[in-house]
Amino acid sequence: MYRICSLYLLLVFSFLLSTDSFGQTIKLSGIVRDKQSDEQIPFASVKFKQSGRGMLTDSAGKFTIQLKNQIVNDTLEVFSVGYKVLSVPITTIKDSVFLTFTLEVLAPTNEAVVKVKYNRALWFWRKIMSNKNKTDKKFWDNYSYEIYNKLELDINNIKREKLSKNFLIKPLNFVFNYIDSNSESKPFLPVYLSETLSDYYFQKNPEKIYERIKATKANGVENESFIKEMGGTFQNINVMDNFIPVFNKEMISPFNTNADFYYKFKLADTAYLNGKRLVHLFFSGKRKGESTFDGDCWVNDTSFALQRITLRPSADVNINFIEGLTLLQEYRQINDTTWFLYKDRFVADIAPIAKGKLGFKGRKTTTYNNVVVNNPATPVQLEKNIRNIQVDLLPNTENFTDSFWLSRRHEPLNKNEQTVYKVLDTLKKNPTYLLYKDIIEIAAKGTRDFGNIRLGPYFYWISGNYWEGARFRFDAATNKGFSKKWNFSGYLAYGTKDGLFKGKAQAKYLLNKDPWTFLAFSYKSDIDNRQFYYDQLGNDNIFATVFRRMEIPFKFQQIKETKLEFFKETGSGYIIELAAIDKQYKALMNLPGEELYKTTRATPTDLTNPFHSFETVVKLRYAFQERYLEENFNRRSLGSKQPIVELKYTKGWAGVFNSNNNYDKIDITISHKLSVAPYGKLYWNLFAGKVYGTVPYQFLDILPGNELYYYNKYAFNLMNQFEFLADNYAGFNIEHNIGNGLFRFIPLTRKLMFRQFWSVKGVIGSLSDANKKLNFIGNYPYKSLDDRMYLEVGTGIDNILKFFRLDLVWRLSDHPTGNAVVNKFGVFGSFRFTF
Repeated sequence: MYRICSLYLLLVFSFLLSTDSFGQTIKLSGIVRDKQSDEQIPFASVKFKQSGRGMLTDSAGKFTIQLKNQIVNDTLEVFSVGYKVLSVPITTIKDSVFLTFTLEVLAPTNEAVVKVKYNRALWFWRKIMSNKNKTDKKFWDNYSYEIYNKLELDINNIKREKLSKNFLIKPLNFVFNYIDSNSESKPFLPVYLSETLSDYYFQKNPEKIYERIKATKANGVENESFIKEMGGTFQNINVMDNFIPVFNKEMISPFNTNADFYYKFKLADTAYLNGKRLVHLFFSGKRKGESTFDGDCWVNDTSFALQRITLRPSADVNINFIEGLTLLQEYRQINDTTWFLYKDRFVADIAPIAKGKLGFKGRKTTTYNNVVVNNPATPVQLEKNIRNIQVDLLPNTENFTDSFWLSRRHEPLNKNEQTVYKVLDTLKKNPTYLLYKDIIEIAAKGTRDFGNIRLGPYFYWISGNYWEGARFRFDAATNKGFSKKWNFSGYLAYGTKDGLFKGKAQAKYLLNKDPWTFLAFSYKSDIDNRQFYYDQLGNDNIFATVFRRMEIPFKFQQIKETKLEFFKETGSGYIIELAAIDKQYKALMNLPGEELYKTTRATPTDLTNPFHSFETVVKLRYAFQERYLEENFNRRSLGSKQPIVELKYTKGWAGVFNSNNNYDKIDITISHKLSVAPYGKLYWNLFAGKVYGTVPYQFLDILPGNELYYYNKYAFNLMNQFEFLADNYAGFNIEHNIGNGLFRFIPLTRKLMFRQFWSVKGVIGSLSDANKKLNFIGNYPYKSLDDRMYLEVGTGIDNILKFFRLDLVWRLSDHPTGNAVVNKFGVFGSFRFTF
């Protein structure tokens, strides 16, 4: 009986279990993402083709389908407007499962445009435009928020099988274990991640901005100016502006005042979020080659405020190295009528070699929290600013613990982002990785730090010219590991033909970093290379040796210069430079020598060097909200929103340190680089100067010429060096980079991504009779313009093979000197890296 009862209970229990299993609910959950940006796709359709069961994803792209029975031999279709349909065959689903689906954007089609009397999509766009104040933060008098910035860099398009066999990569094969090949069809390796947390304050009138970076996690990046640039002040995109910056291009916004001229609009579906009805609006560029976006947005149907927008460059947009790009913004309601930006995400696939080859994926995510608008406390905070736009990096921002970041991040790190820290912790201890990292840095920067000493740049090591023969140069400087205040730098050079050593030594003391203030003393004895701008190709490098126009006679002179300089920056855009300079020149080849001047000057200083001067310089510079990128003890300008004005006064003192020249010089220049979108960018420069006094040619104004085949933006390229002298001059320099311009109308040139430009440069000058009498002696190569205009015009093709530019230049005025070689037409080349 006991055995019979036990068997009966077992049968009953088994039956209950089988009944429960038979009625068990299976959950099919998952998330739908964009293939390129990895962002969630809201309100996408997820449905079984045969059974018809399915649902729409929520606003975060997630879904959960409750299944009463097993699914056998069906097809799951995932679909969203503007994307390709993804069909996933399902053999059987027995248990609950979580899936991730990635959808690919549909390629643009040349669909016919049907003209109708009433275009509801265009009407809807106009309603958005008339309600811009519901979304555009520029309409607020002031606002503040906390910013969380996250920047990730991955290596994508990795072919593990091929790379693992490469002898250079073999020592790093262990990193392939970190490759994530699940969430995307193409595997990638996360290599870099930086995070910043800051407080941000904005005031519209007068415009003031203050950002206080209070925490950073930069993974070895110690450049403070770079960290500031990657904060929330300068990487701030407003889709409601007329133009949206994408790398160095100004793209036409779908909410541009004239967007209906550039865009087609189309209404799609509707959805509900928190009880509010959202309308799905699509937009795409009307014409190929224009700087427009394809994308969509979800808009509230009563307030016409943006809730979410996705932007992708239209087909044939002229941007280099970009395989895919997505800009996404999400908004949240902060009161009954206003939506404010909550999340800003920028994802770019960069292919420097070719599409589909090894490249990079950059992801930048910015979130905004604790938003407060029109707060009386915000102007009070901004009154403390030293400058109108100010970014402060607080001390010890990199010393926060992991627990701090876990509690203060606006959103947790995903799996890929967590992998970055694991990879970097491992790689930082790997000698092969550190070697490769150093090689890449040397190739990019030209310098290499060894402890507290920096060596390079390497492109100065070997060059050559007619006077020196082969020239060898060695540069060294201290870095901030040696001292935060003191910087010592210099170089030593030797020419095999003249058999002489040359060089320069400088000591700089940084009095203040913000505002930038320093005191410097230097001594230089070398060939005068006449390089005036940081991006101008001088004569003291291997490239100048290769690109020299050999038909032009060589001209050489030596300079010995001792200089004491004081530099002071103010918080309002003004810069003051004071300098005392002792200069001595010596003509070496094809220039009048000092012995000729001794015979023409009956003065008590006949036995001293007539090419010797002692001068004091006062220079004033104004640049509104100019930004800089700092490197060691040097800064490079990133430009200003308004024209930059420079005024320089130079006084030469005869009799001081045996100087022989007394003169006064005034120089003024006004320059600006501005966007004229959608018609590209325009650079213009106006300059003028005057010399009071009778002095040798070195202390007059030698109009800038170019004797290289390499194009010089700042010089007259068909003018020889030392061709024209002036003691009174005025001129202009204009260059307009149009973009693809007319090339976009030709299929071949549009595909080759050619870009168009034009330039015009002119100068008018004169030379007094006294200065002519003093300087027109011996084998002089120069002459005066005599109040006539020198004019050059140019055009050509830019972005050839994405790196090269070809300039065709015409000289429209011709005043050659004696037997001087003068070309009325020239072809010049140059190269650079730009998007």
